[in-house]
Amino acid sequence: MAPSENCVSGWSCKQVAHWLQEEGFGEYVELLCTQHRLDGPSLLALTEADLRGSPLGLTVLGDIKRLTLALRRLQRQNQSQVEELGLQLSNGHHTGPSVGDAGVEWSCDEGDGRCNDSDHLCNGTELRLRKGDRSGSGVTLRHTHSSWRCRQHLAGRLDPEVWKTIISAVYVFLVFGFTSFVMVVVHERVPDMRTYPPLPDIFLDSVPRIPWAFAMAEACGLILCYMFLLVLLLHKHRSILLRRLCSLMGTVFLLRCCTMFVTSLSVPGQHLKCASKTFDDTWGKIYRALTIWSGFGMTLAGVQTCGDYMFSGHTVVITLLNFFVTEYTPRTWNLIHTISWVLNLFGIFFILAAHEHYSIDVFIAFYITTRLFLYYHTLANTRAFQHSRRARIWFPMFSFFECNVNGPVPNQYHWPFSKPAFMKTLIG
Repeated sequence: MAPSENCVSGWSCKQVAHWLQEEGFGEYVELLCTQHRLDGPSLLALTEADLRGSPLGLTVLGDIKRLTLALRRLQRQNQSQVEELGLQLSNGHHTGPSVGDAGVEWSCDEGDGRCNDSDHLCNGTELRLRKGDRSGSGVTLRHTHSSWRCRQHLAGRLDPEVWKTIISAVYVFLVFGFTSFVMVVVHERVPDMRTYPPLPDIFLDSVPRIPWAFAMAEACGLILCYMFLLVLLLHKHRSILLRRLCSLMGTVFLLRCCTMFVTSLSVPGQHLKCASKTFDDTWGKIYRALTIWSGFGMTLAGVQTCGDYMFSGHTVVITLLNFFVTEYTPRTWNLIHTISWVLNLFGIFFILAAHEHYSIDVFIAFYITTRLFLYYHTLANTRAFQHSRRARIWFPMFSFFECNVNGPVPNQYHWPFSKPAFMKTLIG
């Protein structure tokens, strides 16, 4: 049966799909009718804010406007059905349900504060519930365009989902333990320096080795770690930040396990005492892996490893901490961002100056880490992608961790303790 032969309020999902096809919006049939089961009554209640907002998240402005106009025509043609459903048309705009004489106002205007960090405002956004007249016309709920940042503001606080954060922490600790064991295995297979001398490297061949440089690189990493822990302590959405750090760190190190196990490079310098070590049994290897794991693979903790090349784990940690510090602090904190980047770049330089890794190790580690961070956050900030089948297939862990995060995480801070009172007042 064609949609025109039945009242709109009685349409099924198939009839709504037929109407969309007739109006030239066939590409949205899958999203609206199959995925979100839009029928006749919900079609009459659909607004432009619904099209722009979660969970639909349409991004093509022309399609949004054309579909909104088509919806308004349909609503005007079926005004009696709209009123029967408890909806109203106000100034040509379809609105929400009437709720009697309640005197309520719900708004997010230009003066309502910030929705993301210090340079992101709710521009021209309004969502109001206003008291109607005494004749029983009820309350008019008027929608106008809302930006994606303001939609996050209206959604209320983000659910911390601490249980997911615990899972991510367990994940990264298991990956670190597995990485430590793989490092023991690759140390067993390290090429003999007499047969396989260090590979030619432009930077290592041009810059003389600085013995204390690697300790300085780890010091840079520790400072960045303390900076991130301070941001984590004061950030309102600390659970989400920690979950993202653990998932990204674990994924990169899992990839590192694969690369260093598959290919063993010769040691980058003659100063490294990297003769292969043979352990008597499996328990000896496990004990060595626990030693590396407990010392976080740092020479400052007395850990010395060989063969774990291909890309640098120290570069991964330093770069990830830098990106998290700069991403989750306001854009106006230029001094913090400058210090973070200086520590990142100097840490990389010190790794190379110590001749502990080849230049390609550091370059690949920096590239993979930054790309993965940017891809992850781009997908996390694109709400429409989070629930797609492609995301669930190719990025199952991402879909699991981010399924309930609606858009960008706002940079809001507060003191997590009740005392001292002046800190709570100072930070908010």
